[in-house]
Amino acid sequence: MEARGIRQRLTLLPRPAKRAVAAFTDFLCLPFALWSAVALRTGELAPPVLFDLLPVFLLLPLLCLPVFHVLGVYRTVVRFMGMQVARAILLAAAVATGLLAVVVWWTGVTGLPGTLYILFGLLLAGLMSGTRMVARVALPRPGLRLAACRAVVIYGAGTAGIQLASMLEHGQEYRAIAFVDDDPAKVRTEVRGLRVYRPAKLSKLVERYGVTDVLLALPSASRRRRQEIIESLESLPVHVRTIPALQDVISGASKLDELKEVEIEDLLGRDAVPPDLELLDRCIANRSVLVTGAGGSIGGELCRQILARGPSRLVLFEQSELALYSVERSLRALAAGRGVDVELVPILGSVLDQARLERVMRSCRVDTVYHAAAYKHVPIVEANAAEGVTNNVFGTLAAVRASIEAGVRSFVLISTDKAVNPTNVMGASKRVAELVLQGLAGEGGATCLSMVRFGNVLGSSGSVVPLFREQIRVGGPVTVTDPRIIRYFMTIPEAAQLVLQAGALGTGGDVFVLDMGEPVRIVDMARRMIRLSGLTVRDEANPDGDIEIVFTGLRPGEKLYEELLIGGDVSPSGHPMIMRARERCLDWPVLEKRLRILESMCRSGDEAGIRHQLATLVDGYTGGLDVSVLPSSDVRG
Repeated sequence: MEARGIRQRLTLLPRPAKRAVAAFTDFLCLPFALWSAVALRTGELAPPVLFDLLPVFLLLPLLCLPVFHVLGVYRTVVRFMGMQVARAILLAAAVATGLLAVVVWWTGVTGLPGTLYILFGLLLAGLMSGTRMVARVALPRPGLRLAACRAVVIYGAGTAGIQLASMLEHGQEYRAIAFVDDDPAKVRTEVRGLRVYRPAKLSKLVERYGVTDVLLALPSASRRRRQEIIESLESLPVHVRTIPALQDVISGASKLDELKEVEIEDLLGRDAVPPDLELLDRCIANRSVLVTGAGGSIGGELCRQILARGPSRLVLFEQSELALYSVERSLRALAAGRGVDVELVPILGSVLDQARLERVMRSCRVDTVYHAAAYKHVPIVEANAAEGVTNNVFGTLAAVRASIEAGVRSFVLISTDKAVNPTNVMGASKRVAELVLQGLAGEGGATCLSMVRFGNVLGSSGSVVPLFREQIRVGGPVTVTDPRIIRYFMTIPEAAQLVLQAGALGTGGDVFVLDMGEPVRIVDMARRMIRLSGLTVRDEANPDGDIEIVFTGLRPGEKLYEELLIGGDVSPSGHPMIMRARERCLDWPVLEKRLRILESMCRSGDEAGIRHQLATLVDGYTGGLDVSVLPSSDVRG
């Protein structure tokens, strides 16, 4: 206990005092190294030449210590020293050897063999390094109590894992106790003093050392491989976190030492298909592009990816002033960081203002429009049917008409899987928006109209993922509407990338459907997020668990599962992740008449009438009313 107290007091000394201690240690090392070199060379502990060297013993430390100071030997904190200190010590030893030769010549001592100088340099470097290593091991970090540190295992003994281990050594929160790696060549080796084990040994390490966290240092691993590793860790009582993906580190979006929660896309395990660059550039490169709803999660990501493809101009059309300010600021920073020269035009306005949209499109000579503006939160739109339908249906109609009048080449609607056999106003309104494009495409014209339909995107506003994460952080409960509910998921960047490629494939009236992979049970996702946080689910089988999952019941208009197709008439599009669907729609004259009726109901706030009219327009939607679908004479295939 007394020795620990002394060490603790030494760490609290001011920096000048610590440097003085280091200098005094070197002051002792210099004559000791010289004596040891003479003794080793002559084979005697007290050879006669020692008496001739007494002036050298006195002068050498006085000359060397100031030089060591200039060389930076005393700048580095001993407890955190690295390779730069080793280089400084080697240089200092070499300079001290040279000074020794000068002092020996100046004092007139003769007969010393040349090998003595080599021995002196090696011994001095060893002594200086050894004393610092002893101090590094013996002295605790200020305020650090090892018992209070979280014991962690680093999964991955590659370059990223080694850098992470080095960073953890300088911190006070984590204590790395081992590496785990799949490479048999690394197993049983030691890296930075830590043993490398096989993954099969991880459970024993957790039990033996009380490991609380596993840190994934696998920035270049494929998403499928990361999923396999994460699944193997789910049964362990540890908090699993990860360092950023390699592309994020390279792009500067993240730093290697930024530990993050396991991303849900890692749980999905599907690797994104490399994009077709020709498709990405077809409607964007050197063109003027407008994005409505540019400040939203999908709109913002579209803007970021469009910016990377080198448009001549990017017009940001957004109703929210704050959202517009935020997305413009982030895009300007992104453009500056990448050295991209793109004219950014922020426009504050509503998509319902057709005249303003048309003026903007004409003045900016817009070639391509991506229409992402929409109200999409199911319960909110259900409770505000008139506003939801007005924005989603008639905002789309205004945007399409403005595009046609302004001579826009391509118009792409961002749609949703909730438009298929909808049970809510939001889904029905998005299906009517699709019908608008299909109907107007049937009228011909120079503007190519197409729509892209996909499911939930991870990280968008309203996504369950950030909600679950926050609920877990505060101790629960985690709320799930129904144990049977399933959803398709896709990352925002992947969805935006596929939207841009699908838009380039359009020929007019196309309904593109993205391959969303396998559906995911929401309750399973919640359980996995709890377990990967190092916690357990509290239920009947485990009443002493950490986090409870509470089922709140389906919200108004919510479905147990979503669909992507109306019918099964699909064909390849030329891209493995994009399908082209052929679906029934209305001739424009018929649809236009019905839209006038719907518009008048929205203006009067007749929500029952709105639901009734939506039911007559959209296959599968009843709005809680007993209505029939449209007569077949009104429908074209």
